[in-house]
Amino acid sequence: MRCSLDGGAGSVIVKVFSDQPEGRRSFTSEAVGLSLGLAGPALLGVDAAASVVVMEDIGPALSLADVLVGADASAAVRGLRDWARELGLLAAAPTERREEFGRLWKQYDKGMVSWGDEPWIERNGQELMAALEAGGIVAPAGLAAELQQIATAGEREYLGFTPGDPCPYNALFAPGGVRLIDFEMSGYLPVFLTAAYCRSPFPSCWCVYRMPEQVAAEAERTFRAEVVRAYPELAEDAVWEAGMRWATAVWTVDATAYWLRQVAAEDGPLQPQRSTGPTRRQVLRYRWERAEEILVNGDFPAVREVVGVLLREVGEKWEIPLLPVYPAFTLRRDSRTGPSQA
Repeated sequence: MRCSLDGGAGSVIVKVFSDQPEGRRSFTSEAVGLSLGLAGPALLGVDAAASVVVMEDIGPALSLADVLVGADASAAVRGLRDWARELGLLAAAPTERREEFGRLWKQYDKGMVSWGDEPWIERNGQELMAALEAGGIVAPAGLAAELQQIATAGEREYLGFTPGDPCPYNALFAPGGVRLIDFEMSGYLPVFLTAAYCRSPFPSCWCVYRMPEQVAAEAERTFRAEVVRAYPELAEDAVWEAGMRWATAVWTVDATAYWLRQVAAEDGPLQPQRSTGPTRRQVLRYRWERAEEILVNGDFPAVREVVGVLLREVGEKWEIPLLPVYPAFTLRRDSRTGPSQA
């Protein structure tokens, strides 16, 4: 809620969280993430008993999502670069802030572990196996073991702070620069999981279209340049690419486990509140296509094999167009007539 202050002294944002398990985790994550003061709105107050967080009101501002679905390619490129740099700076925050995060979590704890300690990657693997079985799709040999390997491979390596939901609608372009909001899933996760938002854009978000390769690559380079300050070994291409393949496998399993059964019977808009834009089938098929492209050197052969099977046996049967490119890169603005096709 945006709440006005007495006497016309401005406004604040008030977030009230439910007492359901994810509401309790989200409260603690938001309170802790903003308490660190690394990014996001300034924290003004916390009522732990009532699960209320009060924060600075950044005010009306375009989001990165607004820019990407707009008609200004230059603004979209700049916005992506600024967003990636801000995320990279967070991921490269001094390691002692991780200890502070742990202390603050205990202070605001409501009985839920952070996403950095939640076995969500392992759970996704189990759910994927169940979804394949329900769909009558034979899992490749070794897939279950490979999913377990993925769940443990990078869990404690190259950790960096993240707001947890770095989607384009959570990046606002305020007068002072990009401001990240929504720290309800904040924590310390392997930096590759955030970097993957650049390469195969926004794996947990609804504002998903195809990104021109050079634009995605520039955003990834920007993010990487910051995290290399904390982890110099990530300047080695072999190390970086191995991590990106792992992150691609993680997010591909995540998307498939979540969406496969839901889209088996029918399609629908990725964002239920929006009647236009990409559909769930378009985005899921795109995730499989990207995984086939990225998982090429044999790190996770069973995952690559299963996405190939899904593309042939499921995706090719969907009579849907390819996922389109972000409008910002397919439209140009004409000062006389407004946006027009490039």
